[in-house]
Amino acid sequence: MKAVILAAGYGTRLQRDIEIDTTGKFKHLKGIAKPLLPVGSCALISHWLQALTKTGCVDTVYVVTNDLHHEAFQQWAQEFPNVKIINDGTRRNKDRHGAVACLQLTIKLCAVDDDLLVIGGDTLFKEDFSLRTFTERFFEVQSKDKESNLVLAYRCKDEETSKYGILELDEDLKVQCLKEKPLLSETNSRDACPCFYLFSKTSLPLLEVFLNEKKNNPIEERDAPGTFLSWLILRKPVYVHRISGRFDVGNLASYVECDKYFKDQLQNSAVYLM
Repeated sequence: MKAVILAAGYGTRLQRDIEIDTTGKFKHLKGIAKPLLPVGSCALISHWLQALTKTGCVDTVYVVTNDLHHEAFQQWAQEFPNVKIINDGTRRNKDRHGAVACLQLTIKLCAVDDDLLVIGGDTLFKEDFSLRTFTERFFEVQSKDKESNLVLAYRCKDEETSKYGILELDEDLKVQCLKEKPLLSETNSRDACPCFYLFSKTSLPLLEVFLNEKKNNPIEERDAPGTFLSWLILRKPVYVHRISGRFDVGNLASYVECDKYFKDQLQNSAVYLM
């Protein structure tokens, strides 16, 4: 199994918040890519690498970033011999390729032909999440159908459905559809879907099909990985593994909340995410 960490975003909301912050407490974060932000004892992305390495659930981790932050990621990766850094070649947010295209770039450049764990580079989870448990669930659904894929879901608040991709499930926790930021009146589900997917290797060729179909569409229709997931659900079986919640570092307030949790509340950092 392989893993891809999506880290080619430009963190425009976070950097804007740092610019206008009047306290001066966060000026040291200016220009730092979100996955490299210090969260607790290490960089956000390092929490993932430590767990992926110690559990041995993948043999290679690809981190796809942009040209602006490429050097910083190369320097960070010196600590992790199983990491390969992919440069998407862009230097500005308006030139970005989008997460789905970055995923496909990695698959083509590195000739990936394996089950693939996809991790959003600005996301961490609460302590009930376990890589080992998640991969065991994947092998369970795979034993029934080799075409199966597995994603995460956590229960969001009623007022949050319009912020997230919401999964609608059957009684076997098989995804029936993904509604992107629906109004409360448009769904009975509260299963929010973070960017954390385990795609079977049989699903990977469909990335190119999806991108070809959407090549003339606005980038918003092919940027977020959830756009591909929504399309995939109609073509391959996708199941859910439930967790209690996540940290999504989008702006300064969410970063401060995440960092505070890892400094003050994390119970057992030695086994976190494992």
